Amino acid sequence: MVVSVSVIMYKNLGVSNSEIGLYTSLFYLPWMLKPIWSPLIDLVRTKRWWTFGTQGFMGIGFLAMALALQLPDYFLFSVTLFWIIAFSSSTHDIAADGFYMLALDENLQAFFVGIRSTFYRIAMISGEGLFVVVAGLLVSQYSVSYHQAWTGVYLILGVIMISMSIYHKVVLPLPSGDRPAKDEGESPISATLRVFKAFLKKDQFWVMLLFVLSYRLGEGQLVKMAPAFLLDPIEAGGLALTNTELGLINGIVGLIALSLGGIFGGVVVSRHGLKPWVWPMILAINLPNAAYAALAYFQPDSFVYISSVIWIEKFCYGFGFAAFLMYLIYISQGPYQTAHYAFATAFMAAGMFIPGLISGYMQEWLGYTGFFLWVVLSAIPILIITPFVKIEAGFGKKAGPT
Repeated sequence: MVVSVSVIMYKNLGVSNSEIGLYTSLFYLPWMLKPIWSPLIDLVRTKRWWTFGTQGFMGIGFLAMALALQLPDYFLFSVTLFWIIAFSSSTHDIAADGFYMLALDENLQAFFVGIRSTFYRIAMISGEGLFVVVAGLLVSQYSVSYHQAWTGVYLILGVIMISMSIYHKVVLPLPSGDRPAKDEGESPISATLRVFKAFLKKDQFWVMLLFVLSYRLGEGQLVKMAPAFLLDPIEAGGLALTNTELGLINGIVGLIALSLGGIFGGVVVSRHGLKPWVWPMILAINLPNAAYAALAYFQPDSFVYISSVIWIEKFCYGFGFAAFLMYLIYISQGPYQTAHYAFATAFMAAGMFIPGLISGYMQEWLGYTGFFLWVVLSAIPILIITPFVKIEAGFGKKAGPT
């Protein structure tokens, strides 16, 4: 809702593409910076308390968003509330992951992996699909304004999140190991700095950093402007889709393609290892972006044709992203694997944050066709850096017969 659906909402409300790209990219910051305050989750209260507490706080934030959209200065208030919700969500990430490991043994952790993944997909369908469709239907069927439609959406979201908070406060288990950490000589903040210094000393650190930051340089711009392009009228260079059509593309077509591409990427890496698939996956995540340039140039009016093109792009993105996730695991290996993976994902968020900041300005300067060609050219840095990246042969390959 914060980093994806906000783009659609602001486009509906008439905010310029440059402002959409800038402000919605800034919402990535809480996920980038979460390692800084992660020690507080260990030091203050329990993981269980942080889990249901942040859910309730997000619910209050969504209810406040519904009120803010009715104010003359709604933009300032909504941006502030998105920041608060993002901070709560990133904190929830830390607490929920920690609680998951404390409340379940290894067998149960493995058992619930599939269930977690399923509900994550349901959340994506709901956020990027269902709620976008709801907003569109409220406008088309009941002739309300987009301000009123999105107010209704955030009221629903607020009630859902507060209900989940109350539910989890009652049903979540009480593991004996879930208690505040004690200060035994080294503070959590000092420990975090020590672990971060170890991450900086990794072999090929600067190559790794440039690889992570540039891997999605094009995608980081595309993801911010693609909804605006699909919604903008024909005369503005867009495809004039409705919210309902966009919700169907995001929530069904795109999600299925993304999931299948990710599964296929995981299968080929498990069979052959990461190293031989790095180049194919880099090309897969970048070359299909040219399809958006073709859509912008020809501006087709066929919903099936548009959906098919986006299906291909999303499938290739899911396929290419599988290699990226495996690379993050690869560079996190060592005695501090969990903490280093958190640092790696923070840099991953930075790889979306930085290009997203300029996306709106580049689109307004170049127009949609020129912008999507620029997105394709944004793959040049990763093509230059990749030959210098060292990956052990066989990493990621499943042991035994496949």
